Amino acid sequence: MGLNDRITAFSELGKFLSQFKNTGYEKISNIKFNEDFFDGMIQKIESAKHHNGWFTEENIMFSLSQWSKTLTKDSLEKWSSSYSLDHIKPKTVGIIMAGNIPLVGFHDFISVLISGHNVLVKQSSNDNQLLPYLASYLIAIEPRFKKRISFTEERFDHFDAIIATGSNNTARYFEHYFGNKPNIIRKNRNSIAVLTGNESKEQLEALGEDIFRYYGLGCRSVSKLMVPEGYDFDLFFKSMYAYNDIINGAKYANNYDYNKAVYLMSNFKLLENGFLMLKEDKSYGSPIATLFYETYTSKEKLLQKLEADKEAIQCIVGDNFSANSIDFGTTQHPSLSDYADNVDVIEFLTKID
Repeated sequence: MGLNDRITAFSELGKFLSQFKNTGYEKISNIKFNEDFFDGMIQKIESAKHHNGWFTEENIMFSLSQWSKTLTKDSLEKWSSSYSLDHIKPKTVGIIMAGNIPLVGFHDFISVLISGHNVLVKQSSNDNQLLPYLASYLIAIEPRFKKRISFTEERFDHFDAIIATGSNNTARYFEHYFGNKPNIIRKNRNSIAVLTGNESKEQLEALGEDIFRYYGLGCRSVSKLMVPEGYDFDLFFKSMYAYNDIINGAKYANNYDYNKAVYLMSNFKLLENGFLMLKEDKSYGSPIATLFYETYTSKEKLLQKLEADKEAIQCIVGDNFSANSIDFGTTQHPSLSDYADNVDVIEFLTKID
């Protein structure tokens, strides 16, 4: 199976996913194997919702829609053309996936297969409904994938390389067990936004998407603000009001109430609007319904701080703040070449002996 065959299969998967949007389901007549898979996909979406209370239909459909826009033939060809993939000798690459947001490990899954390797997947129990079904669709499109895709709930035994994503604690476990194999081991990372006080209401409303999408559970979700000393949060809170419906989710509301009670009992100073709390804190990872913030005195000093802390940061959001910052509202729209932790997975896969 050549690279073009793999690209064709994934682009067909992208077309299949295009039927599942935030606006609802839209069955398209010319999608391959649609009669066999469309209704089953709806059932899998329902299963994912019931299996994990954080996986709302809106967030699942958002994830599927983003992948449908990404898995186009042009995007796949442009992405893969940067690498030498014609002479890859297939190895078995194990992937240990996190389960914090829907299909969070899908990019690693695609990367292994598009590069020509075999994939052995161990999913989180929090996110184990959707990917096996998408894999079955992929196999229907390209039957030669059947021998290249495996799922397991057991400990990995036979593999040549590993990609593992987890917390700082699980990373130590991964390094102990997998350190003798080629590996990518990811730890906790969070995303931040840098504000200057000159942002428009539209920019701040877009920032709300970076904060609230997936309830802030993704590593690309903004969990902290860097603001200048004396920053006035009034416009920020007014802009966040567009997302006030988030408090209607029971799990989010419970976290909001619990964390607020803990903060008040500890006499922490808070700014809050009924569905989001702001707490001054030097940490990057904030609890659900909480956004940490920290002040800065100059752009130069802030750049130095962020460079020193870069291993803890996934994305920096801002209005042309730095060479590697991204626009407000774009954290959950990564391209195929936007690699987690800035580690080029395809480049890693091309060097497995």
